[in-house]
Amino acid sequence: MLNDFFNEAIWENAWKNDPDTGVNKMEKSGINPANAFDDKAKSFNEQAFNEEGRKRAKRIMNWLEGQGVRFENASVLDIGAASGGFSVPFAQRGANVTAVEPNLPLVELLEQNIGKFTEGKVRIVPEPFEEIDVRARGWSHAFDLAFVSMCPVIVDWASVEKVLQCARQFCYISMPAGSREHSLVSEIWPLITDKPFKTKQMEFGYLLHLLYLKGYSYESLVTREMKTTEVSREAALQEAMNRLRIHGLPDDDRTRKTVAGYLEQTYPSGKVAVQEGGRFGKVLIRLQDQSMYTGEI
Repeated sequence: MLNDFFNEAIWENAWKNDPDTGVNKMEKSGINPANAFDDKAKSFNEQAFNEEGRKRAKRIMNWLEGQGVRFENASVLDIGAASGGFSVPFAQRGANVTAVEPNLPLVELLEQNIGKFTEGKVRIVPEPFEEIDVRARGWSHAFDLAFVSMCPVIVDWASVEKVLQCARQFCYISMPAGSREHSLVSEIWPLITDKPFKTKQMEFGYLLHLLYLKGYSYESLVTREMKTTEVSREAALQEAMNRLRIHGLPDDDRTRKTVAGYLEQTYPSGKVAVQEGGRFGKVLIRLQDQSMYTGEI
């Protein structure tokens, strides 16, 4: 068994075939990750640019700069740019940004958010990164920093390699380090299953272990981050059903009635304070150190 711990192929296959990864659970429940934000684009944009969202972006960028990343005149590939929560501050610090975002409602908001910059400072690529031919596009080792923050484009080691191929100095990837914590799920789960909700470890462990096995130099960080939002009881019901479906529970009339009854009794004002977040992993990979160990990617 110890030999398996150091076997790259076993870890690559385990990640690819793990049914509990975030993307696999979404697809199994009938949710297309690319369209998951269609009806949430506006609120997501507000959260990205409110005080808390700006502080989060600044905190992460300061951490990157502390590790030697420079944004002034740097070329940055922001994969899964959403409405520009990072693309905008990257450009504000002097970077030239290529923002990849396939979700059209988010692209429209991104276009509005970059309107203050000179033309070309932030270039939008409204395509799924998965469908882009990196070599044909001229993106091989073309960016000082390839940046992927909480984007479902990272699904297995092959998807990591595609991102790494784009960078010549640094690559940043963040993803869940445990299953998402959601107050409604924690409250409602025992009503449906008679058991408390338990969080699971997530695929960040695969990423770190494979980076280690393949000889990469990197810094990593795991934090627990939570946020609170207030939503209507109707929105809370829909959100709860979506979350329960992702975790494999049936979206049937019985479950919906149970959840609706709980929300009505517990939140008579019609407003529901929802806490969500969890443990998140961040890793900065130093590609300039890689050629000494394994050669060209």
